[in-house]
Amino acid sequence: MSRLSSDVYFFLLALGLCFGPAGCSGTPSQSVASAPLTVSVSYPITREVTDHADYTARTAAVDSVEVRARVWGYLDKVNFKEGALVNKGDVLFEIDPRTYLAALAQAEGKLASAQAKLTRSDADLARASELMRTKAISREDFDKAVADKGEAAAALAALKAGVDQAKLDLGFTKVTAPISGRVGRALVTEGNLILAGQTGGTVLTTLVSVDPIYAYFDVDETTVQRVRRLIREGKAKSARDIEIPVWLGLATEEGHPHKGIINFVDNQVNPKTGTLKLRGVFNNENELLSPGYFARVRVPIGFPHQALLVTDRAIDTDQGQKIVYVVDQENKVVARPIRVGALHEGLRVIDEGLSPTDKVLVNGLQQVRPGIVVTPNLIEMPGARKLEVGRL
Repeated sequence: MSRLSSDVYFFLLALGLCFGPAGCSGTPSQSVASAPLTVSVSYPITREVTDHADYTARTAAVDSVEVRARVWGYLDKVNFKEGALVNKGDVLFEIDPRTYLAALAQAEGKLASAQAKLTRSDADLARASELMRTKAISREDFDKAVADKGEAAAALAALKAGVDQAKLDLGFTKVTAPISGRVGRALVTEGNLILAGQTGGTVLTTLVSVDPIYAYFDVDETTVQRVRRLIREGKAKSARDIEIPVWLGLATEEGHPHKGIINFVDNQVNPKTGTLKLRGVFNNENELLSPGYFARVRVPIGFPHQALLVTDRAIDTDQGQKIVYVVDQENKVVARPIRVGALHEGLRVIDEGLSPTDKVLVNGLQQVRPGIVVTPNLIEMPGARKLEVGRL
């Protein structure tokens, strides 16, 4: 073997020994075991809660009136400031009364003439009665005197009614507020001819009451059926039988600071929308609410009851089934199927599938899977303090 071949042989032999089972270093490989994952767990919260449903609503005035004149004439005065509060009976408009003063004077003159005629008829009848006793007049003349008095009395009654009507027409020249509330703008200015009538009468302004105020909202038929089932089971009462509270909040307000009661439930579900119309009534002494506002309402469903609650972010979904992950006695993660209920201040009611002693995984759901061993770190249920504040 040549010197070159000999060098190549020893080089290959050394290279094979370096990459052999033991390696050139001669140090055996060691496997490092990974530590269990640390997760945050919490016990479910046990609280007395009342289920509720949230809906959108529109506020409306309890009383709303289009102010119209009852008599025709030219508008003389507008006696209010547009947008101001007025009381029932305040004079808002004045129509030229001269035509109606003249009509009243004419009616009173006719009434006086009829009164004088009746007085004369009474005297004629008295004389006829005396003469009739002595047979000085015929029966026909006596009957004529009786009829004349009757006609005079009837005419007097009709003319009294005419005077009353003339007085009413004169009074209607002062258009008063039919309710207390806030008046709108004057739709007619002074000097315009005002028409009267129930249908073609001139609208002078609008007037709405301010306290209390209504809020109308529509409840879906699924909730309607649920409530009626609870009523049959004795777990709820109908708003037609007792005062059910309702809370309202405006678009610019946090939560639902206005409390009222439900005072109307419609008698049928609207087949076009599949909803049932309800109405709440709210005190509005400070006039924070005005007709036409968009609002949010919260309605309780059923009586208060004890419930288990967990943070909503602890709930996962597996093939359409709601689940939570719990850590068992061996620190293994277990997927627990549940049935969820209403949401209360960020905490979800668990109707089935959970017990108060279960350690529920509340963070890092994406990092775990059923069966793995973890190190549980017990913390307070997230959102528990917010729930306490919401109960005050």
